[in-house]
Amino acid sequence: MNKNKLPPEAPVQSLDKKISLSVAFILLPNFTLTPFSSVIDVLRLAADEGDFSRPLKCRWSLISPKPGKPVKSSCGIEITPTQDIADLGQYDYLVVVGGLLHKGPQADAETIKVLQQAAALGVSIVGLCTGSFAMIRAGLMNGRRCCVSWYHHNDFLEEFSDVKPVADQMYVIDGKRITCAGGAGALDLAAWLVERHLGKAIAQKSLRILLVEKVRSANAPQPQPPTIKLSRNDRVRKAVLTMEQNMSTPLSVEDIARRVNISKRQLERIFSEHLNMSPQACYRELRLRYGLWQLLNTEKAISDIAADCGFSDASHFSRHFSKTFKRPPSSIRSAPDEGQEILRALVEEGI
Repeated sequence: MNKNKLPPEAPVQSLDKKISLSVAFILLPNFTLTPFSSVIDVLRLAADEGDFSRPLKCRWSLISPKPGKPVKSSCGIEITPTQDIADLGQYDYLVVVGGLLHKGPQADAETIKVLQQAAALGVSIVGLCTGSFAMIRAGLMNGRRCCVSWYHHNDFLEEFSDVKPVADQMYVIDGKRITCAGGAGALDLAAWLVERHLGKAIAQKSLRILLVEKVRSANAPQPQPPTIKLSRNDRVRKAVLTMEQNMSTPLSVEDIARRVNISKRQLERIFSEHLNMSPQACYRELRLRYGLWQLLNTEKAISDIAADCGFSDASHFSRHFSKTFKRPPSSIRSAPDEGQEILRALVEEGI
């Protein structure tokens, strides 16, 4: 199969009056495939009866200032946009798909200009994954709320100060600016777009074919919130990620040090220098924050949450939880708004 093969595009010249939704995609270098394919597949299934993929009710186009030039995704697969940027005003939405932040150039000056032109024409701009970063650089998000993945939350804070990041939602709609954390959340956003323009029945039909039982709302929580601010020190980052991957059965500090190829004493020193806490304190903080998130977003028993977070029993978990968050786990369950405020404050502090 041709690696560039995509669902057929409706020719621009033959735009059907029956088409109710028209979407253009612009791919940034190292874009992520999942959010892109999630949106385009929901559109494909909504556009026609059954699974014939004909662009009858809606259409999609891959546009570029340099049509015919392949764009490499984060996994190395290349996709070639086939249409130029003429007549941007024909589209209801321009979706900019981002991806890796630290691997080569991001949106170039020509792409930024395309976003600005589309916005000036009244086209709604959608940022998937780190596509929202390009929207900000284009000056399209000043004073607006912007959805960002918890994983990129600290990258966002380091670069932008005049846009409010939202890392506890799947996607954010702020007028004609829509931003999505990416990943599978793009499917939820795509279903919302289809329902808005083509109706709930068509959106549900698309989801059923994709074997999706239930779509999440815009304000549904992301699967895991930011935990500890990731340092720029590679070994601290690797150690923290190792901790996050071993919540239910915590590793010893010696094991963590061994995995990042330094001594226990060196690990303690760099944690003190970069995070102002010991590895043990950092690990416990991660597990407690994960426990807070589970209390707010699952119906698990507190004893089960304690086990998931690596505590020997519920009383051990409750004791440390109460000391850290100034209230017991049972209080969070009975007053979830207070828990959400705690979680939101942790996200904004980025610590």
